[in-house]
Amino acid sequence: MHSTPFTRVLTFTPLLVPKIWGGRRLEGWGKTLPEGTIGESWEVADLPDDGPVSIVDAGAYAGATLRSLLETHAEAIMGTVALNGQGRFPLLVKFLDACENLSVQVHPDQAWVDTHPGDHLKSEAWLVLDADDGSAIYAGLAEGMTTQRLARAVNDGTVERTLHKVPAMPGDCHTLVSGTCHALGAGVLVAEVQTTSDTTFRVYDWGRTERDMHVAQSLSCIDPQASPPCVEARPLPEVGVQDDLLAETDWFTMRRVASAGDPWTRPDTGGPTVLMCVAGEAVIDDVTLTRGRTGLVPACAGAFDIGLKPGTVLVRAEPNGV
Repeated sequence: MHSTPFTRVLTFTPLLVPKIWGGRRLEGWGKTLPEGTIGESWEVADLPDDGPVSIVDAGAYAGATLRSLLETHAEAIMGTVALNGQGRFPLLVKFLDACENLSVQVHPDQAWVDTHPGDHLKSEAWLVLDADDGSAIYAGLAEGMTTQRLARAVNDGTVERTLHKVPAMPGDCHTLVSGTCHALGAGVLVAEVQTTSDTTFRVYDWGRTERDMHVAQSLSCIDPQASPPCVEARPLPEVGVQDDLLAETDWFTMRRVASAGDPWTRPDTGGPTVLMCVAGEAVIDDVTLTRGRTGLVPACAGAFDIGLKPGTVLVRAEPNGV
């Protein structure tokens, strides 16, 4: 695919989302936070049902929404990759700062959303960027557990015992497909790539009472056999560039690009690429992605070299168009 007059990268104003479990750590990732506990920074968003949408923050398209650009430049941005079933950009990309435990939750699969209008499929992957000592990720039910045992645990306050708990280690990536019971533990900051949906069913909220619970929906959606894969951290390269697969689902792939200072060639995949800078610095034309900044490379950009400083790490996310 050959380049067109359309830009080779779009950057957006972060959408900062207050959460009762959030904190202030995103200030160290280049975010100007309002008062309160901020849990999420939505870097690229185009939610269905008139939900939040990203706004371009610089360049020729400054002030335009991602949705409006998809209406006028869909082929340039998406190439051969389709929008999702709601006509939206198929990825929602975030940073999450969990000062406290997130609720124990599950997201619906396609079978559920086919019979529940208004709900949307959600699968996601977390790359751990920072973690306090002793912090954890809850990914799936513990071996031998059933939804019936989980239901009893909700009533007697022993839900944590039913969950598969693993240490939160920076550099590890956890894939959490629809139907996986999960929670992000306190003290963990992650980069998240997910399908474009905000449908979440909470089964347990660690004693908090401020929010609605969805126990019946959760128990209907949980796959007790879900065994979330984890890709463990790999050392940064001493020479050259590494481009490692972190997560692969039916809806997206997530990779880690790490450089000792050599440029990285963004391949021509036929579709768009989201690049989250999580260390170092990447330069695309007159745009510099520093730590915490995200860019959307449209399909029309094709293959081209991106300059990377030594120690730069990018999260590379690409939709599959399913």
